[in-house]
Amino acid sequence: MTQPTVESVWDYPRPPRVEPSAELVEVELGGQVVARTTTSWRVLETSHPPTYYLPRSAFSPGTLRPTAGSSFCEWKGSASYFDLVSGEHVAARAGWTYEHPTAGFEVIAGAVAVMAAQVDRCTVDGEVVVPQPGGFYGGWITSRVVGPFKAVPGSLGW
Repeated sequence: MTQPTVESVWDYPRPPRVEPSAELVEVELGGQVVARTTTSWRVLETSHPPTYYLPRSAFSPGTLRPTAGSSFCEWKGSASYFDLVSGEHVAARAGWTYEHPTAGFEVIAGAVAVMAAQVDRCTVDGEVVVPQPGGFYGGWITSRVVGPFKAVPGSLGW
């Protein structure tokens, strides 16, 4: 059996790049799979584990609830947010999107990324992801990537 390629986040570029992914990506909330796709995009940036962007069609109807607020990324532009909803379970501002991303990131326009720490679990090809530390960045750590990762203690100046 072939071993999967391990990627160092220190080999990822800055500014980041986007690449398509055919991995099976699932998001669970309230004991339910609320998103499932084999068509997503990974944003790869130096020192960060990949951030997965899923097409909106991957999300179950009623799962994405637009919410107030925005943020700005120096690379992708202005983001807007979603609460993720599954029955009585709400993950506040756990999803975000770039409706009109900057040049080079057009492929993720309208796609939704999820903060893994705010939902029950996220998986990539069946492997449970570990959320990027710190609660600010949305990277997903799997056995496919190695760090050290931005947002661990002592990484403020990276």
